Amino acid sequence: MENRRTNNLGLWGWLGGGRYGLDRYAFSIHRITGLGILAYFIMHIFVTGSRLGGPERWERSMAFFGNPIFRFGEFLVFLAFAFHAVNGIRLIIVELGYMLGRPGLQAYPYGYSALRQKPLFVAVMVIAAALMIVGAADFYWMTG
Repeated sequence: MENRRTNNLGLWGWLGGGRYGLDRYAFSIHRITGLGILAYFIMHIFVTGSRLGGPERWERSMAFFGNPIFRFGEFLVFLAFAFHAVNGIRLIIVELGYMLGRPGLQAYPYGYSALRQKPLFVAVMVIAAALMIVGAADFYWMTG
């Protein structure tokens, strides 16, 4: 027990990319968006359950959630969903081993799979950004 090291990084150890770069930050954002989507899902179940209280209670709930703060919150949920979905597809592709490449001789300087995954990462982030822009246009300008 005397040789045990303390964790001096705290929350930064969970969120920080360290030497891993953008992939680690994408992983951390993926975790955070997943928790946010879960929180929204739980809240959605309770709000939808207010229909059991009759039409008056449902109308009160909808009037409460109809203000601009909650509308912006719904937009944040959309952003989280767009990132989480597209990054999840990237993670599935990576975890199935499609971005590892062929095995080769171990010669210095050693290559690592993150370099092969970077084009996929960039493409996924561009797709996520495009979805977010289209969603913002639809959310704020195309609908009332």
